[in-house]
Amino acid sequence: MLFMTNIRQAFARVCNANMGTFTNIIKQQQPLALPSIRAMSSASTPKQKATATDSPTLDMLYGDNVPISAKKDIMGDVYCKVADRYDAVSDMISMSMNKRWKQRFIEQMQPMPGDKMLDVAGGTCEVARRYLQYQDTVNHDTTSSVHVVDFNDSMLQVGRRRMAQSSWMDNERVTFAQGNAEDLADVPDNSVDIYCISAGMHNLPHPERALREAYRVVKPGGRFACLEYGHTDTPVIGQICRWYWDTGIPFLGQVLANDRASYERLARSVRTFPHQKRFAQAIRHAGFHLPGAGYELYQWGMMVAYIGSKPRTA
Repeated sequence: MLFMTNIRQAFARVCNANMGTFTNIIKQQQPLALPSIRAMSSASTPKQKATATDSPTLDMLYGDNVPISAKKDIMGDVYCKVADRYDAVSDMISMSMNKRWKQRFIEQMQPMPGDKMLDVAGGTCEVARRYLQYQDTVNHDTTSSVHVVDFNDSMLQVGRRRMAQSSWMDNERVTFAQGNAEDLADVPDNSVDIYCISAGMHNLPHPERALREAYRVVKPGGRFACLEYGHTDTPVIGQICRWYWDTGIPFLGQVLANDRASYERLARSVRTFPHQKRFAQAIRHAGFHLPGAGYELYQWGMMVAYIGSKPRTA
């Protein structure tokens, strides 16, 4: 509670100090879209491999003038630095809404007894823990399981420590593996009931590859569940959110962790992720069925839930 109070106080200070330049900041910072997602309509088969010319450099994102293929390593370094305090970082970014969002996300999945869930980019086990709690308390089920995959071993270590004393570990209902969302080589075709990824897509160099892998591993009739930061279209709130990502979060990273650069990169990886309408199109292009608009907005679009299914005839 004291930590969150400090965050709010720091946020208030940075707001008061920067309101004079607020309008100029907003005009200068506009969300970008990943070129590879924008070109989804031209992607061919799931086995298509991207080349070095698929995407431009990331100099507009990070000022490093490095190829987009290096984004995995860049973000890997960032998450190594923040792994032990990742959930606190998420609370800071979401202004304490993170846990509510994830609980709502689990409820929308509507897990069934015995479901096997693949939790990609799930290192700290926040979603895995809520999933198993839901199965235990709502479905009264002890046969469901979750396999947690994360490309960052530091994040997986945090998750293992958190689950170490749980009955879920003792009963092997939660397992762990280090792996790449864009190439889930160790996960068989049509093998999981639920593919879940929470706040992980924005870290990937090629999200469309992860979507193809998701489609491959989900059973026909299985579910695709993605929770990701979104873009707020409401004018005033959208301006505040963009300012918060571009200025507030890096400032708080400096004040609270003496690490402005890592938090700046985290924020920019979110801000440059495609708009929810475009990303819903990409999910459908991968083969999943999304009902209605294809997504649900949490808090005006600060976070977006995409819940879909793989056709039973696939």
